[in-house]
Amino acid sequence: MRRVRAMHTIRTYAPIAGAGILFIVALGGIGREVWVAKVFENMPSYADLPGVLSFFSGAFLHTELVVQVLLILALGALVWLARSLALIIGASMNVRRA
Repeated sequence: MRRVRAMHTIRTYAPIAGAGILFIVALGGIGREVWVAKVFENMPSYADLPGVLSFFSGAFLHTELVVQVLLILALGALVWLARSLALIIGASMNVRRA
């Protein structure tokens, strides 16, 4: 019975660990390729929402391919992490589906 519980725990928490590691690795890669402090320094004020959106879309489109791939990878890992956490929280609340 101990092995069954161990396997259940591994199957439950492995997606969270995988998504978290992937997210951290992607952010580390972005940090190595981009001087993030300068990006936020050159960004317009948060009050100017259209300017911020234009700035970030321009920054994404005019950066190197490696950074674009790492950004998409980080976003995908973040979505995967949120989904895995939602599934675990839902299962722990004993939510029944009709």
